[in-house]
Amino acid sequence: MTSTSQFWDASIVPTLIDYVRVPAKSPHFDPAWAANGHIDAVVALAADWCRRHAIPGMQLEVVRLQGRTPVLFIEVPASQGAESSGTVLLYGHLDKQPEMTGWAEGLGPWTPVVRDGKLYGRGGADDGYAVFASIAALRALHEEHRAHARCVILIECCEESGSYDLPAYLEALAPRIGEPALVVGLDSGCGNYEQLWGTTSLRGLVNGVLTVEVLTEGVHSGDASGVVASSFRIARALLERIDDAATGAVRDAAFQTTIPPERVAQARSVAGVLGAEIHARFPFVPGMKPMAEKLEALVLNRTWRPALSVTGADGLPLPANAGNVLRPKTALALSLRIPPTVDGDRAAARLKSLLESDPPCGARVRFEAGHAATGWHAPQTQPWLDQALDAASLKHWGKPAMWMGEGGTIPFMAMLGAKFPRAQFLITGVLGPHANAHGPNEFLHLDYAKKLTAAVADVLAAQVRPANA
Repeated sequence: MTSTSQFWDASIVPTLIDYVRVPAKSPHFDPAWAANGHIDAVVALAADWCRRHAIPGMQLEVVRLQGRTPVLFIEVPASQGAESSGTVLLYGHLDKQPEMTGWAEGLGPWTPVVRDGKLYGRGGADDGYAVFASIAALRALHEEHRAHARCVILIECCEESGSYDLPAYLEALAPRIGEPALVVGLDSGCGNYEQLWGTTSLRGLVNGVLTVEVLTEGVHSGDASGVVASSFRIARALLERIDDAATGAVRDAAFQTTIPPERVAQARSVAGVLGAEIHARFPFVPGMKPMAEKLEALVLNRTWRPALSVTGADGLPLPANAGNVLRPKTALALSLRIPPTVDGDRAAARLKSLLESDPPCGARVRFEAGHAATGWHAPQTQPWLDQALDAASLKHWGKPAMWMGEGGTIPFMAMLGAKFPRAQFLITGVLGPHANAHGPNEFLHLDYAKKLTAAVADVLAAQVRPANA
C-alpha cells in the first residue's frame, strides 16, 4: 500500500489536477464537443500519462469511430503462468457532467483544489481517476511480482450522456476484448470510507422533457385566469399520474418490480452498518426529514424503487422578471429512476403514454424522451470473489467488505451483463458520503482512492488462482 500511496501522490494526483481543469463535458451537455476539443484533450492527457507509466507488454490505442466520442483502449498481457486465467475488463470514463451552481467559496468545477485530503473539482471522482487507478493497480502487481490475467482497460467519453456511443465500440472491439471472466467497474459508490464496497445493482433511467402549451402567447393573468388553465397546473396534474405528490411513491405497475429477498437482506445489513449516515450524508436544510423513518426502507428506496425528479424547467421567468402574466407554456425536464430489472425502453413508452393521453382541458402536451437505460442486477457472486473482497477490505481498512445497490445508472454494466452473462462483476468506486457527483463541491477522497487501488490489485491477483486451480 505504501508504494501505491506514493505513486498516487507523486504522479496521479498532479495529473488529476490537470484533468479537473479541462471542461470535458459529455456530448449531451456540449454538442460541439468535437470542435471545442476538451474531450480530446483529456483523452490525450490520460493516454500520455499511461504511456509514461506503461506496464511491460502494454499496448495503448485511442480508437475513433466516425462521428463518435473516442475510446481509450489498453491491453496488458497476462503474467507468465497466468495465460489461462482469461481476461479482466476494467472500465471507466473521462467525460464529465456540467458545471452546476452552488460551489463553495474558492471551489469550482474547473478549479482543482486539494483540501483536507480531498481533491475538489468536476470529474475526479466521477470518474477520471479510474484509468490512473487501473494502471497503478497493475503496476503494483508487476513490482510485487504477483501474477494477473490478461487485462483490457476500456475508457469511454460518453457515459454521462448515456453511453450511446459505446455499443458501436463494443461491437468493433469485440474480437480484441474477448469474453471477460471478470469485469471491474470503477464508476460506482461506497457507503462509507471505512471499508470496501461492492455494488450489487444499479437503477435504470428514463429522462426527457414534458411540455404543456395552453396559449400561443402570454396574456394578462387578471384577464385570463379562471378562463385559461395554467400550464403549470396542468403539468402538475400530469405528474400526479406518475407519482403521489404527498409521498413520492411512483404509481404505475410498469415502473415497479419485486425486490429479490437477498437484496432486502443486504439492505438490512447496510442499514445496520451505516445507521443514520444513510440520510445524514445529504445536505438537508434545517427541519427537512428523509422520506421514510426506517433506514432499511431508505436503502431500498434509492436502489430498488422508482423515483421521479424534475431536474430542469423552461418557460418560467426568474421571480424578479415575473410579471402578472399567464404563461403560454411550461416545460419540465423529468428524470425517472427505475428498478434494476425494469426494461428502460418499455418504461419510456409507458411514461410517454401516461403523460400524453387525454390532456386536461385539451392542452397541447408532448413528452420528448431523451434517454432510456435499463439498470443492472449482478449475477450471483462466486465464492472466490466474495472471499477476495473481504480479504482486501480487511487488509486495507481493517473491516470486512460490504455489498449494496446504487441508485445511479451505468449503462455499460447492463450492456456487459447482457453480452457476457458468465462474467463476474466487481463494480465499485469512490463516490461516498458528501462526494456529490454531478453537484457542487464534488470531491475525490484521496486516501480511499489509494486503498481502493491497492484492493483492486489484490482482487486481480486473487482472480488468477481459481482460473488455474
